[in-house]
Amino acid sequence: MLRNYFKIAWRTLWKNRTHTVINVLGLSVAFGSALLLCLTSAFELSYDRFHTDHGRIFKLYFSSTDRDGSPKKSTSMPYPLLPALKAEFPEVEAATTWMSGSAGVRYGHKSFNKMVRLCDADFLKLFSFPLLQGSVGTALADRSGLVISQNMAKDVFGKVNPVGKTVQVNLNGTFTTATVTGVLADFPNNSTIEYDALMRIENSGADQDMRKSWSHTDHEVFVKLAPNITQATVEKRLEAFIQKYMAQSIKEQHEQGYAKNERGQQTSLLLLPMREVHFDTRTTGGQGVSKSYIYTLLLVGLFMVLIAGINFVNLTIAQAFTRSREVGVRKSLGAMRGQLFVQIWGETVLLCGGAALFGFGLAYTARTQFNTLFVAHITSADLVRPGALLGMGLTFLLITVLAGSYPAWVVARFNTVTVLKGTLRAGRSGLLRNGLIVAQFAIASLLIVCTLIMSQQLTYLRGKPLGYTTEQVISVPVGNDLSGTTALRFLRDQLANQPTVLAVSGTGVNLGAGLDGSSSRSMYGFMYGKREVLCDWLRVDYDYLKTLNIKLLKGRDFDISFGSDSTRSVLITQSMAKQMGETNPIGKFILPDSAKGPQQVVGVVADFNLYSLHQKAAPIVLQMQRDKAVSYLLVRVASTNLPGAMEIVKAAWKTIAPKQDFNGSFLDENTDRWYRREARLSRLFTTAAGIAILLSCMGLFAIAVMRTEQRTKEIGVRKVLGASVTSIVTLLSKDFLKLVLIAIVIASPIAWYAMNRWLQDFAYKIDIEWWVFALTGLLAVGIALLTVSFQSIKAALMNPVKSLRSE
Repeated sequence: MLRNYFKIAWRTLWKNRTHTVINVLGLSVAFGSALLLCLTSAFELSYDRFHTDHGRIFKLYFSSTDRDGSPKKSTSMPYPLLPALKAEFPEVEAATTWMSGSAGVRYGHKSFNKMVRLCDADFLKLFSFPLLQGSVGTALADRSGLVISQNMAKDVFGKVNPVGKTVQVNLNGTFTTATVTGVLADFPNNSTIEYDALMRIENSGADQDMRKSWSHTDHEVFVKLAPNITQATVEKRLEAFIQKYMAQSIKEQHEQGYAKNERGQQTSLLLLPMREVHFDTRTTGGQGVSKSYIYTLLLVGLFMVLIAGINFVNLTIAQAFTRSREVGVRKSLGAMRGQLFVQIWGETVLLCGGAALFGFGLAYTARTQFNTLFVAHITSADLVRPGALLGMGLTFLLITVLAGSYPAWVVARFNTVTVLKGTLRAGRSGLLRNGLIVAQFAIASLLIVCTLIMSQQLTYLRGKPLGYTTEQVISVPVGNDLSGTTALRFLRDQLANQPTVLAVSGTGVNLGAGLDGSSSRSMYGFMYGKREVLCDWLRVDYDYLKTLNIKLLKGRDFDISFGSDSTRSVLITQSMAKQMGETNPIGKFILPDSAKGPQQVVGVVADFNLYSLHQKAAPIVLQMQRDKAVSYLLVRVASTNLPGAMEIVKAAWKTIAPKQDFNGSFLDENTDRWYRREARLSRLFTTAAGIAILLSCMGLFAIAVMRTEQRTKEIGVRKVLGASVTSIVTLLSKDFLKLVLIAIVIASPIAWYAMNRWLQDFAYKIDIEWWVFALTGLLAVGIALLTVSFQSIKAALMNPVKSLRSE
């Protein structure tokens, strides 16, 4: 019996091989795409969950408001906070500071640039990174102790045991001696905490005034709560803690009319669960991975399977009516409903099984290209993990049960007499088929709208003026093996006689994401009169404005003829002057740090974006104080030969630092890298929209073929009675076009809501225009019309004699 079922199924599938190919191809692409997208989502959702007590680990952040009342969140903490927290909160089992950064490391005659992070001794107790050599209790007990990763141990020491060895580490422009006290396992790919080496926070270079100040913030703090202590309990106690230590700041905020935050307070110190740190976009300027992105991946994978499943149901039901006579004859010969159901459902199992295997092979083959395109980390081992295989199995069962059982049930219930008389009608099956066509085109239209809006936003971000010129400016990371000030002086000397070099300067913060992959930020909060001021503190050098074409509005630029410029003069941006409440701040003094004395404003420049457009441009103070390092060299070159200019700068760099790699890049490339995540999401939606449209059109084409076959004699009669080709094409196409228009109406408000929510992640964003939906409608209708009209024209041109001769 089973053998006979298999033979019939195979013959049926082969007989209708056009529809079989469409089904197998559609389901294979859906299975493969969904598998890759779900594995990517699972990887993103697994971030930081490998820590043994991740449910008890939290990151501290401040919640307050800006002067205009908009919410403001910051994870940058003051130095006195951690000691006070440990002293007053027995609920805190362990706590550590965390300061990101890189440093030059020397061992013997070799130099390395490594991610040397600064923390406290509790770091090794708080997180679950295995310490392979050394003791958790003593590895970071001393300021000169250095804990290194396996990878760094291999790079620096080779096969030699590194514990006890001394190296030179350049953290603040000066090399200091550090002793390797432990080897830590490399961090996994799904960790937000990344490192090559760890040292104590005391090496940060902060002076005593900074360590006592509650307004100077430059590091993060992680805490681990004791068992059975809830987040809400600690956050409630932190209200009194903040009032105790930051009362003056809170009072000043209130007096200046700052709005209260979402908890009804001027400032709150809150806890962000460790499992949420990877998805935090608010405090990272949009650099975190939003959960909406992860859910979008899952949703797109579901859409792929759903569209392919809809195609399968539609084709199977439509095909059932062409098999109605076969079913009628078999029932008249004694076949039971159950036997017919098993027969039809068995064909589904056979087809879906083949599609699942092809889909798995497609995922395996395409994983490398997928990883490159979407910056994923899928390996061949991930594809055969129990979770992935279980997901494939459940999807296979779902398709076969839901998409296969209904068509089989419909066919098995055909009335024998009605079928053999040839009076069978689609009825409710036609309504279901139309509903499913609407659903799949609604999904396709939704993806098209999302693709268009994302592309618009990405174009807007890349094209919006930043307040400086990114073209023709080369940024060269200094690294940590030499002094940035010295390197800048040598580079100026090397390029002084080059006609293609227009200006040279230096800065402490790179613009955009450079090839060195590092970023930094220094902010100061202080009082100006009775006003609380918060600003970015930017180290620059002479000719910074000239190199970047930043407009000077008032006063003067830094000038080498003024000796005080390198010690107590500053430039400020327009928004900084506004924050100070000064219409003409030239000659005014600010006091961000009492140890350094007052700083005089000598010029006002136009606002510019120091960081990405995910966040508003903050007020900036530009200064030349020597205690802040020059980390990047900026070179403006002529536009005539940009590749040649890059080679000139590279050659000059090699004479200055022959042992260091040259990582120079143009600023327009750097700022473009700010939006890698958005570009990746846009590529995903473009790809998904293309697949969705292709699958929808394949299904629509197959349905059009079957509908045309069912109406062949009607078309013949109409042609005999004088109907034109145009009228017949219109007759066959209009029903499909109505369905597509309904799909667009359904998809448009959903797409508007989803994209409006997505755009909230940006401080600078486009307005969603009506024409996007109109263009989507035209595209969907045009694609559907092309798909259907091909078969419609073919049917309209058919000789009516052929279709009517058997009547």
